[in-house]
Amino acid sequence: MSVTTASYVARRAAQKERVCTLYRRALKDTLNWAVHRHLFYSDADALREKFEANKHVEDIELIDRMIAAGEATYNKWRHPDPYIVPWAPGGSKFCRNPTPPPGIEIIHNYGMEERE
Repeated sequence: MSVTTASYVARRAAQKERVCTLYRRALKDTLNWAVHRHLFYSDADALREKFEANKHVEDIELIDRMIAAGEATYNKWRHPDPYIVPWAPGGSKFCRNPTPPPGIEIIHNYGMEERE
């Protein structure tokens, strides 16, 4: 494999990874905009069609421009208040209960203590 072929393959692999990442982020963000699941499905189908329409483009420079345009569009229309799973960082229940102060013992088997 020559140097130009290796660099071409590496660049195409990087482009494929960027496209997959962009599609995944856009699909997750589509779920933030849709109020109900049946609305999400039609939006997800439209998003998939946009990506599938350019599936067979071979020009590397054109692909780079299209990815950059797609990322710019995604950043422009990104949801301002995305849904965060409650127990994930930034969620409403993340670190809700602070750690107990030193000297306090927590009994995890409450009600199952050994009987005398």
